[in-house]
Order: sequence, then C-alpha cells, then structure tokens
Amino acid sequence: MILNKMRKMKKKIIASLFVMFIGGIAVFAQDPMVDKKNTDSKPPYIYPEESIVRENIEKWQDMKFGMFIHWGTYSQWGIVESWSICPEAYKFCMVRPEGMNYFDYVRKYEDLKKTFNPVKFNPEKWAGAAEYAGMKYVVFTTKHHDGFNMYDTQYSDYKITDVECPFHTDANADIAKRIFDAFRGKGMMAGAYYSIADWNNNDYWWDYFPPKDRNINYPPEMFPEKWQRLNDFINNQLNELTGGKYGNLGMLWFDLCDASPDRHPQWERFAKTVRTNQPGIMMVARHTNTIYENYRTPEQKIPDRALDYPWEACMTMATQWSYKPDDSYKSTHDILTTLVQIVSRGGNFLLNVGPGPDGELAPEAYQRLKEIGDWMQVNSEGIHGTKAIAPYKEDRIAFTSKDNNVYAFYLNAKDEYMPSVVKIRSFVPVSAKSVFLMGHNRPLKWKKTGDGIEIIIPESVRKNPPCDLVWGFKLKIK
Repeated sequence: MILNKMRKMKKKIIASLFVMFIGGIAVFAQDPMVDKKNTDSKPPYIYPEESIVRENIEKWQDMKFGMFIHWGTYSQWGIVESWSICPEAYKFCMVRPEGMNYFDYVRKYEDLKKTFNPVKFNPEKWAGAAEYAGMKYVVFTTKHHDGFNMYDTQYSDYKITDVECPFHTDANADIAKRIFDAFRGKGMMAGAYYSIADWNNNDYWWDYFPPKDRNINYPPEMFPEKWQRLNDFINNQLNELTGGKYGNLGMLWFDLCDASPDRHPQWERFAKTVRTNQPGIMMVARHTNTIYENYRTPEQKIPDRALDYPWEACMTMATQWSYKPDDSYKSTHDILTTLVQIVSRGGNFLLNVGPGPDGELAPEAYQRLKEIGDWMQVNSEGIHGTKAIAPYKEDRIAFTSKDNNVYAFYLNAKDEYMPSVVKIRSFVPVSAKSVFLMGHNRPLKWKKTGDGIEIIIPESVRKNPPCDLVWGFKLKIK
C-alpha cells in the first residue's frame, strides 16, 4: 500500500524533498555549521501585537545578562549535544568508535538514558552563582534535538523521569522544574529552551526511511497522519510546559524550527496554546522572521553595530555548548568585554554553561561567575536597565546610558593597567563634579580639549582601582 502510494505521488515527493532541502521544518539551530556571516541579513522585525508581550520584552531587555544551560545524557560522553546522531553533521558523527555503524551508535546513544544519574545536581547552587554574577534570567534545555526530555513529560518515555533512568527516584528528578523553581527563587526569570526537532520521535525521523539531515525524513503532504501526530505531540508538550506545573515562564526559546505561516500554519496553534496558558510569554522561534520570533538570537557572535530590534547574543563560556572534560574556558576579561560590547549595542547576553554528568558545573565555571560578580558589584549600574546611545563605541570605549548619565567602559587589553588619562570625544559632562570612576566615591578631574574631554585619573586610584579590568566611568550629561 505504501509502495503504491509512493508511485502515485512521485512528483509530489520530489517537490517535497526539494522544499525540505531548502526550508523544511528546521533551518538553523544551536549548530556550529551555521554561516555566521549571513545571520544578520534579515527581513524587518515584526513587533508583537499583544501589549503584555511588548511590556515583557522591555522588562527582559533591562535584564541584559542571563544564563543558558545545555544539559542532557550526552554529558556522560563529554561530546557535542545531539549532533553526533545527525547524518548531516559529518564531523560530529565521526566521534563514534571506528567500525561502529550509524544505527548501532544511535542505539548506544539512546541507552545513555539508562546510566544518567546526576546525583550532585544542586540547582540552588547554580542559581546562587548566577545571581551573584548579575544574571537576571535563565534558559534551560528542556528537550534538545536528540529528543531526550529533561522534564516529566507524559508524551514520551525518553525522559529523565522514566523508570529506566536511575535518576527517576531522586527527589530532584524533574530537573527542569527544579531549575526553574531555584532561579525564580532568586528573583530571576525562567525560560524553557525547546527543540522542535525530535530525532527520537518516529513521527519526525520515521524509521521506514533513513534520516538524511536534521529535518523530517518524509514528505508531510504524502503522510499527513504522521505530520499531524508530530504537531499534536509538539502542541501537547508546549501545553505541559506552560500549563502551570512549571510555573510562570518568561520565554519559550525554540530551536530547529521554521515558523513561516505559509508553510507551517501549525504555529498559530502552538501560539494559541502557550498564550492561552501564559498570555505574556515571549516566543522565540529562532531565525524565522515571523510574529513568533519576539527577539532575535545571533549565535556565537556580536553584531558589528547597534540593532533596532530586540536581540540577544547566545555564546558559550567554554568551547562548546555541552560539557566536555578539561574544556578551555574564556577568560573573565574576554567575557566582560563581550558583555559590555553587547549591552552597548542594545542587546542581551545569554552566557552558556554545560553541567557534567554528575550534575555539577566545572570549577572554572564557578570561578568565572564569581569574578564576573565581583566586577558587577562595582559596575552593574552601567549594565542593568541601560539603553544604547550613539555613537555606541569610540576607540576602546563602549557607551551605555540611563537617567541622564552616560557610562563609558574602557575596554582594556589583557594585562593593561589603568591609564592616567582617558579621552572621550562624544560627550561633555554638565559640571566640574560630574565624572566618576564607578566604585570610587570622589569625582574625577577632567578638562575640555579641542575634540572632547580628558579624564585625569590619580596615581592612587590607578594603583588601587575598584576593579581589575574593564573600568566604568559615569558622566552626568544633563
């Protein structure tokens, strides 16, 4: 019967496969293969019609800094998240042992559920470290592309709370709920990352055909019943996440999705479900340029200019999104420089950490968060609740603004000491006592020059600065 159906619809199959190739259900993802050079070439941003959503976007924009958490069974092998089972991700597929075929590898990968037992999982510890670092929200991977659910879904057995997972008897077994509750307990916004792609779901990658790439592996118009079941599954899970058990969510951060209304009208249904449950929730259908992308998410890059729509740069603290043993971590200097550059261009910074298989973050991650927090104790006034202000940056100084003040951050080179003079061309303070080094309670002397001002920093301050790097100056300009 299937064969006859396929013969009759040969032309449709060819057309469908072409559409799947150029668009499909998934265009971009948390994927190192994305061409970063082209991700800013986008149609105009579409502002949401709902006033409560616009209000929440503004509140979120004031937060500036959040924690991204990628975690799943893959942490046991210390490999890239999900992609080693996707045939298109050739370099990641090569992590499997030599001689092991693809299908045997997938079975072993899926069996990781049976050994995942993160007994050191302590979300309050993570939330405390994030709070000290000045982070105001968290986004957690409730389900990545491999389809493993890090929450207690009722629509799949491939989950952390399944009886075959040793962690299912732990009091913290519903990991997503525990993370959301812990971060909200510190006053932070909680957000759920959710992958539309589900490579464990037989209505996404149908086992009648081999998978060829990240997309569904059958033409949906030829097998509408499978397509409908897939969309019912997605809608049911979104209803679970937003229906009350997991509390108030600030955003649903969708990955591997194409929400174009002309090709995928089911997104209207998804939106109705989540907005009926939580009217103000932000929907982030990445890279779709639709009403379901309430803010945009450049990945592992900083736009080279200020953008005129809400945006968030998501970047890793280490070399990959997921846990890797003995990974290399970015320096605190580089992270803070990145934070200031993003905020000065009007964006938010979502900084990723990948917990290990035991449920702990690496010591380096805690150390970076501690050092970021030390800096925030001095400089957060120039970060949280600020707006971008032209010219945004001049030379090695990046600007933010708030309440008639301009904050000028000196982006020092590594191991550079505080200079004796800082020159600013773009702004002139209102009075002699209108320039401060943040963390230093006395005004600094400054003078006008032919092309701006010079701020004079005393030797005593230079020898004992309020912080060790990326120094912030506050200028009252009105």
